[in-house]
Amino acid sequence: MTSARLLGRCCRLRSAPTASSSYRPCGADTAEYSENMSVDTSSTLADLVIEDSRRARVLEQFQLDYCCNGDRTLSEAAAAANVDLEEINTALDLPPETVRESTGSQERAALAHDIVDTHHAYMWEEMPRLQALVEKVHQVHGERHPELSTVHELFTEAVAALDPHMTKEERSVFPAISRLEKTGTPGTSGSLAEQVDLLMQEHTVVGDLFKEIRSVTAGYAVPEDGCASYRAMLDGLREMELDLHEHIHKENNILFPGALELERSAANG
Repeated sequence: MTSARLLGRCCRLRSAPTASSSYRPCGADTAEYSENMSVDTSSTLADLVIEDSRRARVLEQFQLDYCCNGDRTLSEAAAAANVDLEEINTALDLPPETVRESTGSQERAALAHDIVDTHHAYMWEEMPRLQALVEKVHQVHGERHPELSTVHELFTEAVAALDPHMTKEERSVFPAISRLEKTGTPGTSGSLAEQVDLLMQEHTVVGDLFKEIRSVTAGYAVPEDGCASYRAMLDGLREMELDLHEHIHKENNILFPGALELERSAANG
């Protein structure tokens, strides 16, 4: 993927489909309205998911991007997507007794290892399987469903971007983070901040590709004449996008900020 195309994709703005209409009691003051919420609406989407990872799937239901755009507050994101703030606040207020251990509590090296073992391992195994399935469905159903040509093109581009991206993380960036955490010594392969900035741009590119796939498939809806392979392809694409969101969230909102803080400390120490 050329750098010009990468930056072009990163700069494109897309409006997400709405989950419901915006609502605020007539005459209600914004601050007073927020105080009545059980979840702090001034918290960023990233922080809400860091506090409780189950909230990721709730935000997915409302099509609010907590990974590449996790720096927005809940109220900002809800307003931009025209989502009922009270409705999503209620959905995010989950029973505390079943809250899982926060991913944000992990050390950086341990989190990087977990990302490789969980998300990278899933991607390395699933990408070739799903690529073959996309090609098969395109060949069989492409004449009746021309949108499959776009799906094939977009997914092929996503795989081509993810392969070198994950390789770079595993061979260069993650070991540098581990070394920095253990020894306090910056790596010799250039500024970690510059590498992280590029990785985050690449996250945006891949995330946008899957948004387009979701759009052209009408939310991964199986057509009436769709066979078992067609359904399996759409299920696989949906699951990969969900996993990708969690994957990017852990890197953009937890691992990378923590690593950059370590780099700054090392430089000042």
